[in-house]
Amino acid sequence: MPFTEPFAEHTVETAPAGSVRALEGIAKNLGSVPPPAAKQAESPELLNGFLRMSALFESVTLEPVAREVVIMTVAARNECGLCVRMHAGKLEKLGAGKSLVAALAEQRPLESAELEAVRVFTCAVLDGRGEVDDARLEAFYAHGYTRRNALEVVLGIGTYTLSTFANRLVG
Repeated sequence: MPFTEPFAEHTVETAPAGSVRALEGIAKNLGSVPPPAAKQAESPELLNGFLRMSALFESVTLEPVAREVVIMTVAARNECGLCVRMHAGKLEKLGAGKSLVAALAEQRPLESAELEAVRVFTCAVLDGRGEVDDARLEAFYAHGYTRRNALEVVLGIGTYTLSTFANRLVG
């Protein structure tokens, strides 16, 4: 039976040169480097690509809690427990209630109609692999969201699909 060696949990001292700055930045921002990020450091391109994409997603016009709804929807559907825990903490820092966090983690409808529209639209994009019918688009727009916001949801899905898949791969 073949033995597959686990991914190394890199430090600033052991990481490939291209990952060192990223690890230093993560440690500065979070106080430490989460194990999945330390393992993803094996690929500077993946780690740095995710961090750039994440920064881009943070700069979109969707409100911070709506962005977290996209992230939590992707994380819960992709069964990335670490991602769910990390972003639950971020939602709480943003002032989101525990009921919102629990509903997102459990993939249940949300009490806020506006945030539920984001969750449902995110699911529609995922389910349709990007193809969303006019009725679902109109339902999203009816809550004050725009075509730009729809594309921002796609950016969030891509960013956090990359993250959740990489987290699951590295264990």
